[in-house]
Amino acid sequence: MRKALRWVLSLAVLIGAAGTVPAATAAAKPEPDDIKDRLLAVKGMSLVEEKPYDGYRYFVLNYTQPVDHRHPSKGTFKQRITVLHKDTNRPSVFFTSGYNVSTTPSRSEPTQIVDGNQVSMEYRFFTPSRPKPADWSKLDIWQAASDQHRIYKALKPIYGKNWLATGGSKGGMTATYFERFYPKDMDGVVAYVAPNDVKNDEDSRYDEFFEKVGTKKCRDRLNAVQREALVRREPLEKLYAAYAEKNKYTFKTIGTLDKAFEGVVLDLVWGFWQYSLLSDCDQAPDAKTVTDQALFDYIDEVGGWSSYSDQGLEPYTPYYYQAGTQLGSPDIKLPHVADLSRYGYQPPRNFVPRDIPMKFDRTAMSKVDNWVRHKARSMMWVYGENDPWGSERFRPGHGTKDTYVFTAPGANHGANVAGLVADEKAKATARILDWAGVAPSAVEKDPKKAKPLARYDAELDRHEVEQHHGLRP
Repeated sequence: MRKALRWVLSLAVLIGAAGTVPAATAAAKPEPDDIKDRLLAVKGMSLVEEKPYDGYRYFVLNYTQPVDHRHPSKGTFKQRITVLHKDTNRPSVFFTSGYNVSTTPSRSEPTQIVDGNQVSMEYRFFTPSRPKPADWSKLDIWQAASDQHRIYKALKPIYGKNWLATGGSKGGMTATYFERFYPKDMDGVVAYVAPNDVKNDEDSRYDEFFEKVGTKKCRDRLNAVQREALVRREPLEKLYAAYAEKNKYTFKTIGTLDKAFEGVVLDLVWGFWQYSLLSDCDQAPDAKTVTDQALFDYIDEVGGWSSYSDQGLEPYTPYYYQAGTQLGSPDIKLPHVADLSRYGYQPPRNFVPRDIPMKFDRTAMSKVDNWVRHKARSMMWVYGENDPWGSERFRPGHGTKDTYVFTAPGANHGANVAGLVADEKAKATARILDWAGVAPSAVEKDPKKAKPLARYDAELDRHEVEQHHGLRP
């Protein structure tokens, strides 16, 4: 009996071994060596173009995404991304501006610091990354975070080292929301100048900011220019009408040229502090002596007369939709012009075509804020001292770990780590290097020795503020 059993077992082993022969002897499909081939081997990835850049490979790509991540079978769209490829053995930085993606090679500050790769994503519904037809109810912070999560999961097998998320302004908000919804994806987050409008109806911090920012002399000068523009509404609107006709601007979405005029004027002081420095205040004209044309030209330089035209609003419809459905938007009092204002700070609803339905979710930002205050890990926020958007900011509290908030003195909406005071600059740089897994031993022993691993490149590392005319972060 034992002999028979041994025979049966031997036969089973032989049959089992025979069954494994095809798998063992069949030639496995080789993994592509070239990075372009590896990227294009990702399901749903297609090449738009490759652009040469010394020391890198740079790709503009389309990636097929579900319109609704909760119901992936209900349609897809192509989302534009770019990849600045350094080396698969380097860390990767996931960047988004929260708007369109640039198709010109560039590095975010964390990418330079860690000398890594950079994956940049165009935010859903910004063209051309817009589903057709566009179901605007699928434009929310969870769907956008899920876009990032899906891209990360697709590229992680290629870029296996540590990942950081980053972005400035709405991109900083996006990086924060991504971490809130998918906290296991990234090894660290560096969010720049990210607003945090927890209670949309409570904006007193913005009013307090404008009462104290800069110097009284500068505030008075800018306020006088803003008031004078409303005093001269009639002659300036004649100039505006001629300007609009010349450039073929229309005002169907906002309603009238008068509403657009006041919208641009009321943005003036905010726009100045968002994009300019205290030292630029002397360039503001003298409200008492400035000519109508010079006043018109100065407002155009700071705020952009095209901002609230149909042509100026259309590219930013996704932002205004989100501001009016989840993100919130500032509503400041501007007491020095209150008697001359006809509309006050207009709500986002005025800037989105009426055929797009909008309903505000009062819980979205409070849920994110609560998570940041109690559960954030390995996250950093950098703000500018003179940036109005930093008035309402993220503030990690008890229960968080390895979280930081830094403020760059005198900086505007272009604040970055390089603009921090020396000790904070070194500390922030050291944490970024550590999160990326590339901190040199000398930095691990003494964080004050931390500095970017990649040399500055004048073309790649342009960190000037990307100016968005109109009240947009």
